[in-house]
Parts: sequence; structure tokens; C-alpha cells
Amino acid sequence: MNHLPLIIKREYLTKVKNKAFILMTFLSPLIMIALISIVVYLIQMNTSKVRQISILDESGLVKQIFKDTENTKYNILDGISLENAKEIVKEKGDYGLLHILKIDNLNEASKSIRFYSEDSPSISLISSLDDKIEKELTNINMYRMDVNPEIIESSKINIDIAQESFDGEKTSEIDSGAKIVFGVIAGYLLFMFIIIYGNMIMRSVIEEKTSRIIEVIISSVKPVQLMLGKIIGTSLVGITQFVIWIILGSVLIVVVSLIFDIDITQMNMSQQETIQHAIQGSGDKMKDIQGFMNAFFKLPLTNLIIAFILFFISGYLLYSSLYAAIGAAVDNETDTQQFMMPIILPLILAVYVGGFTVIEDPHGTISTIFSFIPFTSPVVMLMRIPFGVPIWQQILSLLILIGTFMGTVWFAAKIYRIGILMYGKKPSYKELIKWVKY
Repeated sequence: MNHLPLIIKREYLTKVKNKAFILMTFLSPLIMIALISIVVYLIQMNTSKVRQISILDESGLVKQIFKDTENTKYNILDGISLENAKEIVKEKGDYGLLHILKIDNLNEASKSIRFYSEDSPSISLISSLDDKIEKELTNINMYRMDVNPEIIESSKINIDIAQESFDGEKTSEIDSGAKIVFGVIAGYLLFMFIIIYGNMIMRSVIEEKTSRIIEVIISSVKPVQLMLGKIIGTSLVGITQFVIWIILGSVLIVVVSLIFDIDITQMNMSQQETIQHAIQGSGDKMKDIQGFMNAFFKLPLTNLIIAFILFFISGYLLYSSLYAAIGAAVDNETDTQQFMMPIILPLILAVYVGGFTVIEDPHGTISTIFSFIPFTSPVVMLMRIPFGVPIWQQILSLLILIGTFMGTVWFAAKIYRIGILMYGKKPSYKELIKWVKY
């Protein structure tokens, strides 16, 4: 008789009815949103703080460039010494004093500029002051050399190389960015899912083994069915928990934003000017959110979704069977450490190859080979697919992955059958090989 559905149901209901599971499922989003809200609230408090900065410009070259902003106010000091300026700033409690000596040689201007403050100043503030002064002195230097900065600026040529495949398909840097984002999210999501819920399966097996409940269950259920039931049941538990987190987290974000007037989606820190400068330097097209969304919807979404589901499930089942086998072979979590490294290493290697090699050369030899190796293909292939992988390669990789999963289940079931009833002994790799031969 096939007991697999009953085992899946039992495993699922046992997990979701557990008080610890219920508590963590509902508390985790609350804690996470609370932490994010506190951080954003503190950032908003820091952003709303107005900084008073005094400027003592003995050169007379740059004091006119300092204009008040919402969070920064400038106080221009004239006709006083540096020591008197310091005393004034201390008495008023200003954020700091920017002192600029008389500059004889503009090329050595940095030696004549110093910022005084009670505490270490903000990195973004100093960066902003650097940019302002550097730009102004550069323009002055150009005028002294009879070079018009406006002519230099107008003479600049902006190049945006058009990208097109030999088949006539047009792409852009934003398209490549969308592919990278999708691939990285898919790969890392699978990696984290395997680690979190693979360990849950392993702990579940160890708990039943140490409580001796397994001795009763194993008398009427085949080890393979019991192992598959645990894997599938725990997977459904993980999906349930993940869905609850998404729904509850989304609701909490809206509630917190409305009640406490905290905009969690907006991270306007005191480094706003630096961030804006960085964005401008990367090109206007990188700021085009609409362009990114258009690039995302240009991806082969149907292929991506189907491939994601198939590789995600197959990859998770492959590693889950190994986690279950490890749980059956040992008596406690401490003894699992010697067997964890062979499982973790392929995952880390897959993330490394996907994060560095695939992004740089998605159709290169290394990327292609690792997308067919079953222990790395779930992550690497998911990262490659957005860049356009032939369907036959995807199918071949999936078939190899499924075939390896079936072989791994057979291998793990052998260990599971013997190890589930072994107590008080720490097995070695040599003993595991003997169990497989039984």
C-alpha cells in the first residue's frame, strides 16, 4: 500500500501545528519590519537634522558657491582670524568650520583647505564639500588658462553603444541589468531555501530517530516512502511559511507606513547628495525605472517562470534527500558537521560561478559546464537562462538533474534504511559506503 500521501500529510500537519513554527512564522515578519522601521525612523531623524557649517574663505575664491539646502546651512565668516572663527563655531554649537587659506597655486589647493569639527564629520558631507570646491577651482583654473569651461562641457560627446544580436534582437545595458537581477535573485533564493529547509528536514529525522518513534513507523512504511514523505511535507511547510511571510510582510509595511508615518521604501539619508552624485555619474539611463521595467517584461517570462519552478523543485529535492540521509546517519546535530561540508561546497561553488562567471560570460565554457553538473546546475542554470539559453540545453540539464535526484534518493534511502535504527555510534564515511552495499 502506498503510504506516501499519509506521510506527507502527517509531516505537514505536524510542522504547521507546532507552536514554535507558528510563533516564528508570525513573529519573524514582525521583528523584521520592526527593525527596518527603527532603522528608517533613525535615518529620518538624522535626515531632518539641520547642520550649520561656517565658512572662513581667506582666498575669496569659493565662498559664493555654498548655498543653503534643506539640511545644510552655511554661515560665511569674513575679516576674522582662524582662532576667533573656531571660538564662534564652538559657542554657537555649529557642526563644523571649513577653513580655506589663501591659495597661490590651484594645483596644490588641497593643502590649503581644512575642516574643523568637534567630532568626526560625516563622510558624505566631506565628499559633498570636496566636489563643490573641486568643481569651482577647476573652472577658475580653466579661465586662468584661457579655457572656457562651458565650451569644454558643450564639447563632450555622450556615447551609448547600441546592442543588437545577429538575429536583429536589440538589447541595452538596462536589459542586461534586468537579466542579472532576475538570475541573481533566483539563484540566491534557491540557495537560501535549500540551507534553511534542508536543515529542517535533517533535524526532523534526528528528532524522530532519538525519540524512537521511527521504530514504530518503519515497521509499516518503506524507508524510501518515509524519506520522500518527509522531504515533500517539509517542502510544503516551507512554501506555506514563505507565502505567509510575503503576505504578512506586505501588510505590515503598509500599516507601519500609514500609522507611524515612516516611509520604509524611501531611504533618504544624510548621504543624499553623495548618492545623487553617484547616480548622475552612472548615466541618466540607470535612473530610468520605467526603462528597467520595460527591460524586465521583455525577458522570456514564460520560459523563466517554468524553468524556475522545475529547477527550483528538482534542486531542492536533490539536496533535501542528502540532508535526510545525514539526519538518519547520526544521533545529534553535532555529529552532522563532518557530513555537511560535501553538501555545502557545491552550493557555495554554484553561487560563486553564478555570481562572477555567469554575469561576465553567461555562454562561456565554465558557465555552460557548471550549468550541466547536477549539484550546481539549479543555481547556475537559473542565472544563465535570462541571457538566452537554448531550450535543448535547459531540458538536458533538467533531465540530468532529475536523474541524479533519483539516484541520490536511492543512495540516501540505503543510508536511511540502516542509519534510522542505529544508535549510540558516530558513523564514518567508510561505514556509510557499507550501508549502501547492504
